[in-house]
Amino acid sequence: MAVSRELQIEMLRRMERIHEFENTAVDLFKRGQVKGAIHTCFGMEASHTGICLALRKDDLIAGTHRSHGHNLAKGADPKYMLAEILGKETGYCRGRGGSMHIAAFDCGSLGALAVVGAGMPIAVGAALGFKMRGEDRVTVPFFGDGATNTGNFHEAMNLASIWDLPVVFALENNHYAVSTNIAGTCRIDDLSLRAQSYGMRAMRVDGFDPIAVYQAATEAVALARSGQGPTLLVTECYRLDGHYSGEPQVYRSREEVEAWRAHEPVTRFRTHLLASGVATQAELDAIHDEIMRQMEESLEFARSSRQPDPSTAMNYIYAD
Repeated sequence: MAVSRELQIEMLRRMERIHEFENTAVDLFKRGQVKGAIHTCFGMEASHTGICLALRKDDLIAGTHRSHGHNLAKGADPKYMLAEILGKETGYCRGRGGSMHIAAFDCGSLGALAVVGAGMPIAVGAALGFKMRGEDRVTVPFFGDGATNTGNFHEAMNLASIWDLPVVFALENNHYAVSTNIAGTCRIDDLSLRAQSYGMRAMRVDGFDPIAVYQAATEAVALARSGQGPTLLVTECYRLDGHYSGEPQVYRSREEVEAWRAHEPVTRFRTHLLASGVATQAELDAIHDEIMRQMEESLEFARSSRQPDPSTAMNYIYAD
């Protein structure tokens, strides 16, 4: 499946937005302006982007504790996300959620869910609702390699399979569950083989390549939307930052990280666009400048936004 020039440019724009958003969030954290930790997705920008570009706005995603990029790739506004991270009333969750719990319903994000694997059964429930109502919508739960060893993974995969639900299980294999390499908790190298236990289709792609991810995701989404059931989509990537920003990372060597950094997806895709003649250096620079202006404006919005009124602390606990 050919990918148009316009779509490739949009891929870069979304990847750069994710990358620079994470840089902005890390800077805020280092300045002591964030309550709690920041879990970045450096190295996973192409995976987020390729999958979310294969979805419609009314399709739903469910995230993880590391979901800034998932929300941005699905179309969330960075100014509301930064406001949420700073605990401001103008944030997506009125400042109540913070970095690890951003839900952007306006673009189809059910939310970042900090419990490992928690998004899978929620996404399966949403998909069941779609099927019962006869809607041609799809859900995509994102999760990491560590989540494949949880009960949530087994139960969600099994139910989605036996009921032929419209789910694409997006397994982003970044190789580490906090500080534990997947090789220490799983005897197989190819995690897509786990789909065989549920009689489910599986795809495995280069998670640093947004085009490869998009092509696989488009196929999986089309199958789900047409009533042909779920797919396990494995994107092979790597977590270039620590489990959280500023973590000492004593469980892996600098040499290992630097070897993987050679595959850094934003730089790699910019090189591809130049080499293939899809974009000029001037066009790439213009996109970068556009993203940097957006981050500056978003940061100004977040910093100037009001703090929540303490008298409203018990609001928004239950739906109206």
